[in-house]
Amino acid sequence: MSLPDAVVHHPASRPGAPGTGSVSVVLLHGGTVASWMWEPQVEALDDLDVWTPDLLGFGSRGDQVPASLDAVVDDVAATVSAIPAGQEVHVVGLSLGGVVALHLAARHPGLVRSVLSSGAVVDGVPGLAGALGRAQLRVWDRRWYWRGQAVATGIPAESRDLFVRSGLAIRRETMARLLADVYGGRWPDGLAESGARVLAVAGGRDLRPARSALSTIERRVPGAVVRVAPGMHHQWSAEDPDLFGAMIRSWVLDGVAHPRLVPLARRA
Repeated sequence: MSLPDAVVHHPASRPGAPGTGSVSVVLLHGGTVASWMWEPQVEALDDLDVWTPDLLGFGSRGDQVPASLDAVVDDVAATVSAIPAGQEVHVVGLSLGGVVALHLAARHPGLVRSVLSSGAVVDGVPGLAGALGRAQLRVWDRRWYWRGQAVATGIPAESRDLFVRSGLAIRRETMARLLADVYGGRWPDGLAESGARVLAVAGGRDLRPARSALSTIERRVPGAVVRVAPGMHHQWSAEDPDLFGAMIRSWVLDGVAHPRLVPLARRA
């Protein structure tokens, strides 16, 4: 099976810890960007075999409107299946990418060794927040909207023009179809039985649905590790790229959550 043209492969460029040559990491971007968002992490993980696909309907594939979330998940599964045999594959996703990562493990059991999902709203986005999110579709193709989003989500100044171009390349139909599944709260059935290790993370200042989803994942997936990144917002891969990269390394290579991440606070 050949790899899609929209998949960028970053083979290891320097010696790493023993065994890292057999480890592949697939990074899945958020729903308002594309694979370019992972540049800091690609640099930080340059001793690992890293893959950064554009999700179906995003980036270089903006003209391809997916039929559903499942279509996006299956497309990623095809990419993972094309990674050479013998590689231990770990998938990492942020926001929409985090949702896709969890559904990938659930829908294609045995395909990946572990999932690291940050900001995945597995319970959906209900109420006013959901209504406001859907209302954004009315101005989806307006440049001023994307400029405002770049500032509001903390995109670094040097990346804002790229963010705006990426956003404008995403078709309204793509996001409308994905929001139906994501905001509706489709649980990834089969995740608990998938055999994949799961680390679910949210920023301490993340979206409320992303933070509340951690309790759901902890309850429904025995053995799942859930953690909070103190002080971080939703797009914290850009806010603290060093910690995000260190978190990936700790989870993928050592199987543990990075020590700067904290457990969920328990209600009295």
